[in-house]
Amino acid sequence: MIHIKNNLGLIIVFLLSLIPLINLLTPGLPVAHDSLDHVVRIASFYTNLKEGIFIPRWAGNLNFGFGHPILMFLYPLPSYISSVFHFLGASYADSFKLTLTSTYILSGIFMYLWLSRFLGNVSAVFGSVLFLYAPYRFIDLYVRGALGEHVAFLFLPLALLSIYLINNLSKNERLRKYYFTFLFSSISFAGLILSHNAISLLFIPFILFYVLYLFFDHKSKLKFVLTLSSLFFGFLFSFFFWFPAFFEGKYTLRDIVTEGVYKDRFVDLADLFYGVWSFGGTGQFSVQIGIIQIIILISSVVLFFKLFRKKDKLKYLYIGTLIYLLISVFLMLHSSNFIWENVSTLQKLQFPWRFLSIAVFTTSLIGALFIYSLNIKRKEVLTSVLIILAIVQTIGFWQAKEYRQIKDFYLEGIIESTTDTGESSPIWSVRFMESHAYSNIEIIEGEGEMVELPRKSTYHEYVIDAKSKIRIRENTLYFPGWKVYDNGKLIESVEFQDPENRGIITFYLDQGMHNIILKFEETKLRYCSNLISLLSLLFIIVVPFLLYLLSKTKVRRLEW
Repeated sequence: MIHIKNNLGLIIVFLLSLIPLINLLTPGLPVAHDSLDHVVRIASFYTNLKEGIFIPRWAGNLNFGFGHPILMFLYPLPSYISSVFHFLGASYADSFKLTLTSTYILSGIFMYLWLSRFLGNVSAVFGSVLFLYAPYRFIDLYVRGALGEHVAFLFLPLALLSIYLINNLSKNERLRKYYFTFLFSSISFAGLILSHNAISLLFIPFILFYVLYLFFDHKSKLKFVLTLSSLFFGFLFSFFFWFPAFFEGKYTLRDIVTEGVYKDRFVDLADLFYGVWSFGGTGQFSVQIGIIQIIILISSVVLFFKLFRKKDKLKYLYIGTLIYLLISVFLMLHSSNFIWENVSTLQKLQFPWRFLSIAVFTTSLIGALFIYSLNIKRKEVLTSVLIILAIVQTIGFWQAKEYRQIKDFYLEGIIESTTDTGESSPIWSVRFMESHAYSNIEIIEGEGEMVELPRKSTYHEYVIDAKSKIRIRENTLYFPGWKVYDNGKLIESVEFQDPENRGIITFYLDQGMHNIILKFEETKLRYCSNLISLLSLLFIIVVPFLLYLLSKTKVRRLEW
């Protein structure tokens, strides 16, 4: 009983997190804006893993079977998580739902674990409920099917918790505890980046603010350096993904397709207060912050004055959080257009309403601070009433529009779409292929006979008997990394910009027998990125572990 009482807040958050997920027990795939696209990508991702490609970058079955580099630019962690569920026996659709379910529950748990460290259990429960029951969470879950953004909500409180733990370690702690909290922080931050690159950009400024806040609170240079170093290593862990995605994006239609998209995606201030629930697209689905969240936000004005009188350092956390919220709200409004026009990084976010992710988090933190600041009798009763109201305001949001039955064999077959708006298509290609190829390989000049050997996503092999000099069209969309080998020798003169075969791999063969292999390999940039991630991981695991084995030194000897 004592154990249950000590963990009552955690149990409450866990149980409350289950309620909005009941609808996901419905058989099939929830129909949402991106849900089908995500399960198609998960299937391609898993196929790569099954074929021994541990960092999938090429979806061979998409784009009418011509293939597509979508996986190179797609945040990979949600697909890794879903692949684990599929490996354990779940269908792709169920793996998608299990990822949504597990990360939603864990996001609330980690929010509670972080808040309870410095605000107490009651405040932490309230902040966690606001975090779980913010209307935008259900837009992501049931309307948009935004898997990456949804998973990112798990790693923000986890990263903040790990940073808090580093800064609250005792001087007498041994190296082992410092090491594991350091590793925990690095992995948490990497998880945030790998969950959704755009959302991680939105939250990095707050994470850095929180690091500074803790530094001025604890005034420990050692812990400050350790914290920044842990974030740096998290940055390096995720290097294999974000670095190639950023720099090889120049080969795609990304900047052309997404140019100016943000201009039609601003929201009206009134819509942040209330909006009719809808399963429609941008401009139709609700972008409300939440009535209870706004009431708490307005009421929290007294919080600052109360904390100021008490000379409580939490006032700095409150002020920073409030400013961050107000900036995010401003950047969603039409009046911020002049900033979007001049900041290219913002334009890559595409949708100003993405800043609702910040509103979800900041209003939850402010709500927890508000409850913490109250010095009234029966605070638990008031908190319970507010929790009930926060839940009740979203009751109508806990369901998908409908469910669709979809088989795994369909997802593993040839898919006509690219699962995006064409922004990941190569600049030398058309935005979307329009029909299936007659076959995987064709002789378009000359005569010969061909036999196709067993094919994988990134490995195509043929035996070709050329009766004369021939020209081959291998119906794969070219992207840097594709190489063609003839009898083990690299063919340097591969073409992919022929107007008659736009973006498709073509090459010539002399008369004779040829063993042709096409492989999608890592470019130098990708290889170096992989190496940086691997070496940083080995360094942070192996070196400190060896030091720990060689020494039982306490950290106080290292105090700055």
